[in-house]
Amino acid sequence: MKSLTNVMISSIRKKETSRPLVLGAIIIGMFMAAIEGTIVSTAMPGIVGDLGGFSQFSWVFSAYLLMSAITVLIFGKLSDLFGRKPIYTIGIIVFLVGSFLCGFAGSMEALIVFRLIQGIGAGAVQPIALTIVGDMYSMEERAKIQGYLASVWGISAIAGPALGGIFVQYIDWAWVFWMNIPLGILSLIGMLLFLHETIDKERKSIDYSGAGLLLVSVTSLMVVLIEGGVHWEWSSTQIIVLLFVAALGIGLFIKVEKRAIEPLMPLGIWRNPVIALSNSVTFTTGMILIGVSSFLPTFVQGVMERSPIVAGFTLTTMSIGWPIASTIAGNLVIKIGFRTTSLLGGLSLIAGATVYLFMTPALGPVFAGAGSFFIGVGMGLTSTTFIVAIQSSVSWEQRGIATASNMFMRTLGSAVGAALLGGILNSRLQNYLSGKEGSENVTINSANLLLSESKRMNLEPSSLELLQTGLTISLKWVYGGVSVLALLSLVLVLFLPKPAKKEVRM
Repeated sequence: MKSLTNVMISSIRKKETSRPLVLGAIIIGMFMAAIEGTIVSTAMPGIVGDLGGFSQFSWVFSAYLLMSAITVLIFGKLSDLFGRKPIYTIGIIVFLVGSFLCGFAGSMEALIVFRLIQGIGAGAVQPIALTIVGDMYSMEERAKIQGYLASVWGISAIAGPALGGIFVQYIDWAWVFWMNIPLGILSLIGMLLFLHETIDKERKSIDYSGAGLLLVSVTSLMVVLIEGGVHWEWSSTQIIVLLFVAALGIGLFIKVEKRAIEPLMPLGIWRNPVIALSNSVTFTTGMILIGVSSFLPTFVQGVMERSPIVAGFTLTTMSIGWPIASTIAGNLVIKIGFRTTSLLGGLSLIAGATVYLFMTPALGPVFAGAGSFFIGVGMGLTSTTFIVAIQSSVSWEQRGIATASNMFMRTLGSAVGAALLGGILNSRLQNYLSGKEGSENVTINSANLLLSESKRMNLEPSSLELLQTGLTISLKWVYGGVSVLALLSLVLVLFLPKPAKKEVRM
């Protein structure tokens, strides 16, 4: 303790960066950002049971992921212009403001808006933290540091579902968001006191036009996927206009990126087949990931009638399989190559999706947890392997851009997946309830009642059976979509080129 205090005092006096203390601040910040995904997924059934708005379920995830995906690239460029510390500081503050407001949300609409704010801050925390590590440590040191950072994700992935279940069941769901506040403050203090940097004054161009076009086009597409067939007919004017806006926005985005001095998404790297295919699979696996983490707790709580803690368990098994598979993947890539390793990952994703297709309430949460474990193994084998493949296929000068593109595609995939699979759930549930005997007083938002134990117990037996059957059938369609995405991922992996042995290195 005395030596640590001396390091802190010395760092402050000499205005020198204290690498151990800055690394500690980074680990705390990354833990805060990492745990947000799983802890909110587990808490969502309880939140919907309290606030209502089941048809807007997907927007809570989509809003956060959309803003994170768009701002991650913008904040990366801003950190080059103004330095890491001020941008990281802004990101933490915005994230904490969003977290604070989320806990006070009185409606689903308010929660969605506050999650947008949270997502803006999240776009700075993780990428800038990784960039600071790259600035402080040499290539040799970085390998060891990455082990610490990987353990943060493993711990947060396991702790998130359990904490989410505990908060919802025994305290209040607001603490799912408020727990970020002390963590964020600690990380912020560490950065402000112990990170000292020299900022390059060179002016750099920021592709705001590209960011705006991407935001408009992706948001339009997400609105179509969520609201189509639920609040708007697929042939309605609103859907047609939004599809036109999305297509026009994407076309203009590509045009702007070709001309931009420093494009938001350099299109040239996509000519590399390893990057193009790896990022395409990363997009589809991002959709799979959000499909599992968003909707499985809803099934376990609403249909199986289990507690939030048990629902968290079914996601924890995925969090166990992922870090184990990631560790194994590092050795497999060297021995059998990234193509074969990712094929094993693709097969594991299909196995997990198949388990969900045959899942029934009678099989219980252990069966659901088994499916999650296979999904986790598949994610671990593919995500680690793709990063190695991408970084091994480009020069040092392109490595940062190529790696960032992979992170962007996963986040974007999760955002689109939340919208698409949520739209499938809403439309199928609405179709099932329409015209059913006894459905006069039951709507899609009546599914809110399934997610609160007290409200569920007060339902009439006929209404309870109708809602649970409808939710079961609707989720079968969702996991049918997950199965299609898993199969598509495997097919794309088959097209990965076989690299020379010298290209496959850690």
